[in-house]
Amino acid sequence: MTKTAGVPRTRLALSTSSVYPDSTPDAFETAARLGYDGVEVMVYTDPVSQNMDVLRRLSDYHQIPVVAVHAPSLLLTQRVWGRDPWEKLRRSKDVAERLGASVVVLHPPFRWQREYARDFEAGLARMSEETDVVFAVENMYPLRARATEVVPYARHWDPVGQDYPNVTLDLSHTAASGSDALAMAAALGDRLAHVHMADGTGTAIAPDEHLVPGRGGQPCAEMLEWLSAAGYPGIVVLEVNTRRAQSKEERQADLAEALAFTRLHLGLPAGQAVAGSGSGTA
Repeated sequence: MTKTAGVPRTRLALSTSSVYPDSTPDAFETAARLGYDGVEVMVYTDPVSQNMDVLRRLSDYHQIPVVAVHAPSLLLTQRVWGRDPWEKLRRSKDVAERLGASVVVLHPPFRWQREYARDFEAGLARMSEETDVVFAVENMYPLRARATEVVPYARHWDPVGQDYPNVTLDLSHTAASGSDALAMAAALGDRLAHVHMADGTGTAIAPDEHLVPGRGGQPCAEMLEWLSAAGYPGIVVLEVNTRRAQSKEERQADLAEALAFTRLHLGLPAGQAVAGSGSGTA
């Protein structure tokens, strides 16, 4: 497993996407209140997620570090930071460096990004030589419509057979692809640099469910125990979908449950929520 510099133990972070449709500032407040070790900033259409100065203020105000940056790789973020995918990665790297984050998460190129795809591995290698930030390509999944399977990526959705030095393993995506998450982690070996912890059944109409760990069919507990036994030195990010929460209290309860589950199965001591956390209006 690839070690990220300066990380003495597995840290547990909250993806800012986990509070959607609430905002990026709400994610910082939630992470601090519940006792997460840090946040992974999902760069998307929320202007705050794109503004390094505001992100720094939020981090300082809540005393919660930014430990990873998710580059704007989604379909809905195709216009965020322009249309050039390399510029998106450069800006993600700059934000990560200036905020002290160790990882940039990115997706493989889409089929229509032909020039980007042609130079993808070589370009990542060049960028990696210029920084200590790790570029960790995420495992994805095919899209299925009845008996038809469509892969929208120029590379296979399974990173095991690809020449990526560092990989993000997402358990909601293994559910959606019907993959064996534990086998994928073992096959990645030292290339496993980052983990997105979530659950899924793989049977929903929208298969990428990002459920609270323990609520689906993925081996979330077994994966966390495997990471602990293997001495995984990286970051585990809770990236769960709380859009169906009926209130802020219900959303916070889901994210507290996700954190407690992950701590338990990693063998980490139970943490304490932060009383009197700031309002997130930095």
